[in-house]
Amino acid sequence: MSRRPNIAPVGPQHKVPGWAMCLQLYKIEGNQRGAIRVGSHLCIATEALTSLCARFPNLQKVEIDYSGWIPGHGDQLDNKGLSVFSSLCSSLVDLTLSFCSCIDDSGLACLANCKKLVSLGLNSTPQITPVGLFSVAVGCTSLSALHLIGCEKIDSVEWLEYLGRDGPLEELVVKNCKGINHHDFLKFGSGWMKLQKFEFEGKRGRYDSLTGDVIYDSSYDAHSMDLYDFCCESLKDLRLARIKTWPEVGLRVVLGKCKALEKLCLEYVCALNGNDMIALSRSCSNLKSISLWLNLQHYTSDVNYCETMTSFTDNSLYALALNCRMLQMVDLNFIGCAADWPSEIGFTQQGFLVLIQSCPIRVLVLNTANFFDDEGMKALSSSPYLDTLELILCEAVTDAEMRFIADTPCLSNLTLRMCHNVTDVGVAELEYAQKLESLVIESCGEVSLQAAQRVAKSVQYSSECSNALMKKIGLGGYW
Repeated sequence: MSRRPNIAPVGPQHKVPGWAMCLQLYKIEGNQRGAIRVGSHLCIATEALTSLCARFPNLQKVEIDYSGWIPGHGDQLDNKGLSVFSSLCSSLVDLTLSFCSCIDDSGLACLANCKKLVSLGLNSTPQITPVGLFSVAVGCTSLSALHLIGCEKIDSVEWLEYLGRDGPLEELVVKNCKGINHHDFLKFGSGWMKLQKFEFEGKRGRYDSLTGDVIYDSSYDAHSMDLYDFCCESLKDLRLARIKTWPEVGLRVVLGKCKALEKLCLEYVCALNGNDMIALSRSCSNLKSISLWLNLQHYTSDVNYCETMTSFTDNSLYALALNCRMLQMVDLNFIGCAADWPSEIGFTQQGFLVLIQSCPIRVLVLNTANFFDDEGMKALSSSPYLDTLELILCEAVTDAEMRFIADTPCLSNLTLRMCHNVTDVGVAELEYAQKLESLVIESCGEVSLQAAQRVAKSVQYSSECSNALMKKIGLGGYW
């Protein structure tokens, strides 16, 4: 039997003054708030954070973000301020520091006072070096999630070796850190056994990021694979992006070791081939989501790279269809692929349809998929589980295909981006079906806002490309 809360009666004889009620609510809100985000206008940072800790004594999650900061906003949080903050915020579990340019290794070492700290994110913190990270690895014994983004001075991995040997790390995300390459993570050793999420994205560059020297693994020995003898059977979420390597080395060996893997994202990873995908499929029967992004325009200057690209054939798709029967989300992105040269992609429509028809695909994204035509769309329309479909720069998709899309049994969310051969006539087919919950139209020059508005309950329409789309199709300066 539930007990009634112990609340004093309020009536004419028990009237509480308004100021007292406000004070009570103020205290309750202060004690119950567990998360706060502080922006770039936090001025006199040390005093302000001290006041915040007094106001909210039970804070567990704090984000300090100085993006957009200018000197006129006041002083940033510095080492002294972080020391005071870490000593007062005893319940802190999750901390993210973004664009904090006044914090260096000595300030980061103060986080050892936060004995409950489980998750730490460092985003564009230019003064942090491996020394500071090592102090965190040693002092924060409960740390299970570490995110490093744009940390330019981190150029050695003693901290990584320590965490692999003695740390409880379950989630590791490293993006755009110039001094860290993907071979460094082979030194993580037994730490791979505990890791459940791993994400590595190489340093971004202007326009043609794949030009430049390939990073070799100096410790690779064709006759001894001890360095690659590690286990990552707990890994469920893996993302590798913008990696330059050769087939026999590097993190590609992880693909055949992830028996628990559920989500895989491979974006512009050189030297992967069909054999890697086949090995992956054989070990990852629990795979539910796969994203494969290939940038063809960056390979044409090197014959070896071109051969690597075409080595992704239907055999890869057949292996996924045979072994990964729980697959629900597929995202295929072929940047720079010519609409009139299907052989540029090793996949064919036949292999793609085998995959779609063998797995309960609910979400499908196709970007510049020149192998996909009328017959493919007709076959796709019979997919019994497809709920969400996104088509980007698919020149073969025309008004005729809209009728097939309208017939798809469970489709409720449709996105068309830069599909220039779809017009208001095709969109009218979707209107007649009256199935869609949401429709997104972006930069489809022959589709009008008036036609789109009649199709779904929720409609987003833009006649121009967003920045996000420009980057996704390889025209945004960075990829």
